[in-house]
Amino acid sequence: MTGLSAGLSTGLRTAATRWIADDPCQADRDELQHALVAAIAGDAEAAADLAERMGAPLTFGTAGLRGPLRAGAAGMNLAVVRRAAAGIASYLAADGGTGRTVVVGHDARHRSAEFAADAARVLAAAGFTALLAPGPLPTPITAFAVQKLNAAAALQVTASHNPPNDNGLKVYLAGGAQIVAPVDADIEAAIAAVPAAVSIDASGTPQPWPEDLVQQYLDRVASLPRGSARALRIAATPMHGVGGETLVKALAQAGFSDVHVVPEQAVPDPDFSTVAFPNPEEPGATDLLLALAASIGADIAIANDPDADRCAIGVPLDPSNKGGAWRMLRGDETGVLLGEHVLATLNRAAHPDPLVATTIVSSELLRHIASAHGARYDETLTGFKWIVRAGDGAGTGLVYGYEEALGHCVDPDAVRDKDGISAAMLMCDLAAGLKAAGRTLQGALDDLARAHGLHLTDQLSVRVEDLSLIRDAMARVRSGPPSVLAGEDVTEVTDILPRTDAVVLRSHHRRVVVRPSGTEPKLKCYLEVVTAVDPGAADLTAARAQAAADLAQLRSDIAAVLGL
Repeated sequence: MTGLSAGLSTGLRTAATRWIADDPCQADRDELQHALVAAIAGDAEAAADLAERMGAPLTFGTAGLRGPLRAGAAGMNLAVVRRAAAGIASYLAADGGTGRTVVVGHDARHRSAEFAADAARVLAAAGFTALLAPGPLPTPITAFAVQKLNAAAALQVTASHNPPNDNGLKVYLAGGAQIVAPVDADIEAAIAAVPAAVSIDASGTPQPWPEDLVQQYLDRVASLPRGSARALRIAATPMHGVGGETLVKALAQAGFSDVHVVPEQAVPDPDFSTVAFPNPEEPGATDLLLALAASIGADIAIANDPDADRCAIGVPLDPSNKGGAWRMLRGDETGVLLGEHVLATLNRAAHPDPLVATTIVSSELLRHIASAHGARYDETLTGFKWIVRAGDGAGTGLVYGYEEALGHCVDPDAVRDKDGISAAMLMCDLAAGLKAAGRTLQGALDDLARAHGLHLTDQLSVRVEDLSLIRDAMARVRSGPPSVLAGEDVTEVTDILPRTDAVVLRSHHRRVVVRPSGTEPKLKCYLEVVTAVDPGAADLTAARAQAAADLAQLRSDIAAVLGL
């Protein structure tokens, strides 16, 4: 035995061998066996890979289980999904008994259909009525189905906007919200208690979704516009995901027929072949969309992420020259535009005490908008599982919620999660109404700045391979927070532990939130500056230039603090 092979611990070798024996998928067994043989032979890289594969099991983070497609305990594979489904079935049986409905949906990622079908068979074998989606569909439709069908739970196989080699599992409970503590820990304990995957009964027979369920969702989304204007040219992309057909159908049903989809990204492609990362926030991801928008003289550009739960909006830099340069609005910009639109057009008879909510990492402008409309406001931890529970812990009265990462919930009564399709619909409604009045989305943003001050946000995001770099950076900001940020004295440092791993730094006109991503190996810093604006100012160029300069300095200052 070589020194390297001797370094392969007995425990790791035993764990891998046991997992191989217990894995119901031949391809996954072969994959892990190959890694084990190479590690035993002394391949240091293979040994490190094996240790990663057999590391800590995936846990329910910000948006459920999510991880790389690979064999072993720490990956997304058939064994992990089967055990998760069995654990969820066990939890549901103990919580309310079997016989109830559980909805199972999936996107078009690698192995999503396989995982969903297997999970549905496990649930059916455990005594539940498992309704399996007819094919790849947007995550919001699964969330819609929970409420519409009065289901006990729903599972959606998706990794949303993660890279192509990832997959994941979202879990919704009755009412349509994603799980939160302590339910997540209870389900994880139930998963840990189930037998080896090969021993789990997966012989059940799922039932199909109701034939008209997708149409019911389309009907609901098409009913959302507040105004009657429909003259709007729209450029759109589903980012190689599953939202394209649904978006076009919903818009057409509502009367928006002038829709042009990026042809290279129109159909599902699990390899996301035209983008480095299938996330509209990432540099270059929307280049094809904005090129299309300019070429057709569009009024608005819409990008959904691959499972269509997020919505990004693009606008021309010069509204009088739609064939010129375009830019994507930040999530905070779209968020406050939608917040203002929802509250300004709200049926107060149906919603007498409205609540709007956002997260600690989003702009605080929504707070001022809510106050101006006499609405309640709440600020939650990151993630829609918290937003839809804003206020009293149950989201009572919630009419709108958003997070800066392009997530918007514009119809909580139907979908208690972010929904990129319904958000796109209301943005088109707003844009069409503004266009009919000779106005623009940028003009609407300027109006909000005049009313509440110019709030400018940005994000410093660093992707890492070594997670210790994130831990070190968080320790650094906790032990030695800055005294000055972009020329202003820091007046408040708030450590949000143990509720969540985040630190908030404030001065009079600056705010920084530092936190690790809950879905990707990233450290994220959320930046905001506020600049006073003369309510009568016709031109905000100078104010925007000052805010941009302050934001650039803030970005530089916090990068230095974190050692980035």
